[in-house]
Amino acid sequence: MLKKNKSKQSFWHHHRVFLVILGIVLLTILILIAVLGYQQYQAAQYQASISSFYNTSNLPLSGPLGQVVRSESLGQTVPGGNAQRILYRTQKADGSPTFASGIVFIPTSATSSPRPIVAWAHGTIGMGPQCAPSRNANYVASIDWIGLMMQRGWVVTATDYAGLGTPGIEEYLVGNSEANDVLNSVRAARNIASAQAGNTFTVWGHSQGGHSALFTAKNAASYAPELQLVGTAATAPAAELVPLFNEQNGQAIDWVIGPEAIISWPSVYKNLDANAVLTTQGKNNYQQIAQKCIDAAAISGIIRNDLQQQFFNTNIMNIPAWKNVAQAQTAPVLQPNQPVFVGESLTDQVVLPNTTALYIQKACSANSNLTSLWLNDVGHIQLQTVIAPAVINWLGDRFAGRANVSTCNQPLPITPS
Repeated sequence: MLKKNKSKQSFWHHHRVFLVILGIVLLTILILIAVLGYQQYQAAQYQASISSFYNTSNLPLSGPLGQVVRSESLGQTVPGGNAQRILYRTQKADGSPTFASGIVFIPTSATSSPRPIVAWAHGTIGMGPQCAPSRNANYVASIDWIGLMMQRGWVVTATDYAGLGTPGIEEYLVGNSEANDVLNSVRAARNIASAQAGNTFTVWGHSQGGHSALFTAKNAASYAPELQLVGTAATAPAAELVPLFNEQNGQAIDWVIGPEAIISWPSVYKNLDANAVLTTQGKNNYQQIAQKCIDAAAISGIIRNDLQQQFFNTNIMNIPAWKNVAQAQTAPVLQPNQPVFVGESLTDQVVLPNTTALYIQKACSANSNLTSLWLNDVGHIQLQTVIAPAVINWLGDRFAGRANVSTCNQPLPITPS
């Protein structure tokens, strides 16, 4: 009987322990839900508070390119500087006028003027308006190298790209559109008197922004002859689009990059039929996935890939119309008089390193004045931060008029795609 009572006591003891643990787990889940809900509420409130800034409905489209039509303080702490949220005039790829938003970072220290300008071109971040850098309440924290540029007395522009943040469709991976937005952001900085910006500039872009930077370099002299581009840096650049789409076909990244390309390219190239190349899951979800910011879109892509869901119903690079667009949007090789820095990680899982190696091989074969830097064990997103000091030193040498040292005589660390 005593033994039986001990067994009952043991059972109820373990049962109580289980209930206590279950209660703690449920309480933790409820707290997490409450915290996430509050964060989402705060984010929605913040977006609502700044939404009127991006309303272009009452602004005339005609006007000088790069004209700042609206500006205000970004409201974020910038090491060694301050930042203005701006709305400025630019052009789509077809030359039609539009508006883009962005940020101009201005050093607070007394430096010689006119100040040189660095045009920063961001990577893929999602098409939802809340994803635009100038609408991100903590964007400065994500570009932790900005203080190094402020220390050097450089003005930094950061375009959102037209249609991202502002009304319309972002012309994603459409090089001429991206270049227009970057070049007009430089003009915009020059139109802000307190920036004391000169006409000498460099451009640095990462991922999609690397694609933007290379097109910016190609177009700068003809599109903005009053500006002097002295150097171009492209890190993990989405440069060779045909092999990149080929090699990533069927992978989780299709669910991240695919929705943006499916919205962007048919808006520019009217002969493309998006529905013809999408699975049922792709058709049903690409619009809402494209509106997610990059972290949420990546999680969605990983989950769908794990569930064996495909985005495309075929490799779109096997369809001539789509392949022709990818070829047209392949990043240009720069002239020998245009110094260019290309950085990449051998472990990049997004912009595959063998595609970057292919771009470097082609550029060096065409006698581009190219310096490359290869890193290892660095992820695609992290590369921007890790490589920033090397990029900034390289840009500093270009502003100082020092000759670039080409690495084209060095063997590539990976076989090109």
